[in-house]
Amino acid sequence: MSRSWERKVRRNSTQLNKQRKKQGKSMMSTSTVAFEEFKGRSYILPMVLIGFTIIYAFLGGAMTDVQSPTLYWVTVFCYLGLGIILFLRRPFLRIGKGELSTIKWNRIRTLPAQEITKIVAQPGYVVIEHSRKGSSWVFSRTMNRYDTDTMGKRLQSFAQQHRIEFVEESKSTGSVK
Repeated sequence: MSRSWERKVRRNSTQLNKQRKKQGKSMMSTSTVAFEEFKGRSYILPMVLIGFTIIYAFLGGAMTDVQSPTLYWVTVFCYLGLGIILFLRRPFLRIGKGELSTIKWNRIRTLPAQEITKIVAQPGYVVIEHSRKGSSWVFSRTMNRYDTDTMGKRLQSFAQQHRIEFVEESKSTGSVK
């Protein structure tokens, strides 16, 4: 099915389920989930920002002739808020039927299966190489706390489905399987 047709089916099924719910009837089963999502946790940049905020607050508090104390404390709370927001906003890899999506530099990036050249699964890392401009997508267990093992298994089936080269490297020697 095309994407526009899938959207129409999804929209019509939600409307029908609302009507059936009002009538007291059982709801229709909708299609399966359109994507599978692997979430990580960003903690390095938020820790750096919060540490910077603490240092800035102590150093600024040591200075006695601050020209605008209100603006100073607004700046401190903005940096602290930014660190908290970046910690709570979780990075993800979303695997759809024919595309992959992730968040890069505060924007959702989508990569169709036709533009993916190779997927490399290493212990603790998953690298998705593509034909677009820019660097490859790297998902790391240490940097963003992704579950790279299950992510690699799911990406292997995605690669088989779309005839994409999949490389799995072993732990001990770095050899290719």
